[in-house]
Amino acid sequence: MSKTLVDIDIDDDKPALAQRKLGTRSKRETIDRALTTASAASADDRARALRRLQENADAFLDFDVLAERERAGL
Repeated sequence: MSKTLVDIDIDDDKPALAQRKLGTRSKRETIDRALTTASAASADDRARALRRLQENADAFLDFDVLAERERAGL
């Protein structure tokens, strides 16, 4: 496994939030976990999700249904 040393300027709030969400202890561990998680979603996974969204868009975008679910506390 090769390694790359990266010197970047990033907002401290973003890694801190990611660290809390991922349960990691250091920036290095946080970046490693985030990259691993991001790369785990394959193109096939994204294509399936997009296809599902397209096939069910009417149900997802039906504001009457959303309003009814909100009234029902769902």
